[in-house]
Formats: sequence, C-alpha cells, structure tokens
Amino acid sequence: MTRQLISSGTSWEKLYGYSRAVRLGNAVYVAGTTAVDESGAVVGEDDPHEQARFIYAKIGKALAEAGASLRDVVRVRTFVTDISWWTEVARAQGEVFADIRPAATLVQVSALVDPKLLVEIEVDAVVA
Repeated sequence: MTRQLISSGTSWEKLYGYSRAVRLGNAVYVAGTTAVDESGAVVGEDDPHEQARFIYAKIGKALAEAGASLRDVVRVRTFVTDISWWTEVARAQGEVFADIRPAATLVQVSALVDPKLLVEIEVDAVVA
C-alpha cells in the first residue's frame, strides 16, 4: 500500500515529525487541526463556532489533497478548552455533517498549544 503524506507546510510538521494528513489505501487520517491560518494567526479568537468553521474548511483542503472530501469522513474527534462551548462547536459540525453523520466525540481538555485556541478537531475518512 502506498503511503501519501499531506503537508500544510508549517515548520511544526518537521519539528515535531507529523503530517497534516496521511492517506494509506482508502483511509485518510487528518491530524488535530486548529484555527491557525497560513500566516500563523489565530482565526476566530474568542469565538469557538468560528474556529470550528475555519477548522472544517482547513480539514476539507487536506482531505481534497488526499483525494477525499468531507463526505468521506467517518469519525470526528473534537477537543474544546471549555465544555460550555459544546453547542457552538456542535452547531458548526452539524453545518458540515448534517447528512453524513459520522461517529463523533467531543471532550474538554485543560489547554491547547496556544491559549487563543479554543477548539481542535481531527477526522478519519474512508474513500469509497
């Protein structure tokens, strides 16, 4: 099986030894993704819904590069730094996956790598 590594080009990937996404056969695994744009700025500061929306767009780009799409997602894992935001983050997920309805988990974590980051999302996809 061919292993395809998808990179977003950030310095973090080489420094910490990871890829934005990995495709192996018909499975695509997208690493934990936050609301950081190409310039390194946090998008949607103080707005968990906007961060989640940005993250899903970023995940969609990584999936496309791997030959997949958000419609292929079978599993979502969402991490928030404050569980009281769960409805805002879940609403963003519903905007993307209302008809797809992947298996999903949403949990609170004590912190993410930057205090401005409120949400981190990772997904697994299977290309039919």
